[in-house]
This record gives sequence, structure tokens and C-alpha cells, in this order.
Amino acid sequence: MESIDYNMLMQANAARVFSERDPPRRLAAIRELYTADAVLTEPEAVVVGQAAICDAVSELLSKLPPTFAFAAVGAAVGHHGVGRLLWKAGPPNGPPAVTGMDIAHFKDGRIHALYVFLDPEAP
Repeated sequence: MESIDYNMLMQANAARVFSERDPPRRLAAIRELYTADAVLTEPEAVVVGQAAICDAVSELLSKLPPTFAFAAVGAAVGHHGVGRLLWKAGPPNGPPAVTGMDIAHFKDGRIHALYVFLDPEAP
């Protein structure tokens, strides 16, 4: 079984993909971190392919304030080609506006499928 650095790859995804506001830099990171036929499944959409993932993240970031960023909450863990990362998003040095979890399936050392889960809002 191949050795996968789940923490490095999933933290890089949060920082270099979901927090990157520049589409060309984001797409370069996606090409490095994701397989060509990767699938992103989030509550509102399912998209396939690196360019479509970049576009979906662009759409998401366009709805958020420009200072919002995604950050890991602890280290990612994984085994048998599946990793999990808890994350938060919000303004720097402020309380998180949203929290959630990513579950990723890896193929050939890269993300092949990413499932994004949002935590329910506190009552």
C-alpha cells in the first residue's frame, strides 16, 4: 500500500485551493493535489475535473468576504486511501463563521474525490 501524507495534502488543499483567491494559482495547486478526473462533492453541487473544481471554488469564494480563509482544526488523519480534515472558515483572528469536515479518497497519492460537510449552525 502506498504511503500518503494525509495531513500535508489535506492542509494544502485548505490553504492552497479553498483559501486561494487567484484562479491561476488555485488551478496550479489543484493540478498538483488532485487527479485529472477528481470529483468534488459539496452540499450544493457535484463537479468533475480540475477546471470545474477551480470554478466551483471561485464561485464559493465570490460569496464570502475577501478576508475569509479556511484553516485546519488539528491534523488530518487517514488510512487505506481515505483522509479526514476538520476545518473552520472566517476572518483572520476572528471567530469561525462556518466549520466543517472534508473526507478525501486518494488515488496515486492525490485527491481523487473530496466530500465537503458543513456543520449545522448553532441554535
